Amino acid sequence: MEMVSSSPRTSTSSRRGRSFCLRSMLMVAFHVAASSAFSTPIFQETATLQRTAPSKTVGVEIELPDFDEMFRRIQAVSPLARLAVQGGGSGEGGGFGAVDDTILPEGQKWKNLQKSKGKLVSQIDRIDNFQNLGPPLLRWRASMKGPCHGMAFADFIMNTDKRQMWDPQIESVCELYPIFDLDAANIAMGFGKFGDCKKLGVGYTKTKAHPIGISPREQLTLCGIQEMHDGSALIWGTELEDWHDHLMPAGERHARARSHLFSIALVPTGEDSFDAEYSLQLDFGGNLPHWMTAPLVLDSVKSMFGVAQPFFETDGSEEVQKRIMEEKIQGEKFVDRNSILFTP
Repeated sequence: MEMVSSSPRTSTSSRRGRSFCLRSMLMVAFHVAASSAFSTPIFQETATLQRTAPSKTVGVEIELPDFDEMFRRIQAVSPLARLAVQGGGSGEGGGFGAVDDTILPEGQKWKNLQKSKGKLVSQIDRIDNFQNLGPPLLRWRASMKGPCHGMAFADFIMNTDKRQMWDPQIESVCELYPIFDLDAANIAMGFGKFGDCKKLGVGYTKTKAHPIGISPREQLTLCGIQEMHDGSALIWGTELEDWHDHLMPAGERHARARSHLFSIALVPTGEDSFDAEYSLQLDFGGNLPHWMTAPLVLDSVKSMFGVAQPFFETDGSEEVQKRIMEEKIQGEKFVDRNSILFTP
């Protein structure tokens, strides 16, 4: 291609300038939106206002959330999630080295509980009584060794056997109703606005009784996994509402715990390394004092990273690399689909 008015050096500089300007505009827009990021409901109780999609179970519809609002909330509390969605922060010097920590959710400041570069979990922060909902919003940061892969990381949350490796109170975790057509979810999300949705469905979690006297709990959530072009990933979940209780599995009901906000952002920082940021606001329900339950959550998630690290670095590294290659080959077979989903 012949360049008429610009040398290659000038052209590259121009592209970088445009990229910087675009990212700056996105950040300004996000600063404005962050102040009102939690004012819009995620789900609609009125049936005529709901947007639904069929699940793989005949006759079962899944109410889709307001994805713009949900991902605004996640980006407001997780700078790494914001970086993953907006792009441009992967590779050497990226990840936590490229996040913007100046944007505060709803103007509330984080209280640092731990900060040590020498540890796997290098930082833990909290905001007490976030959104006046009672429980604290907690955030863990870890720099991991191994290949970055959202689906493999999500197994430590969504697979019962792997979940029990670090969370002994879990009795079962299952996906009750996966969405029938992932393309429908991607279209509802805005054609690649938040990456490519690789998994979405209604999940159920049940815990065992805790030795300190906490009775079994259950949760009904809508969860998903987003993958980005640069290898970043976003694992997310949001608690379903009371009007979704008909989706609960048959059997005895237990006290309801609720995840007001849950996300795990993964951003590759090299060929064999990635940064991870876990954000969670969990209400155990049942009038349990939050000062008693918050330390349990803090230590539990911290131990999850300790279990996941050896898997990604050594034990399961080859398995994850194989999954990445298989998905790359499979993805090349769907060029037309990608062009539809990711073209504005």
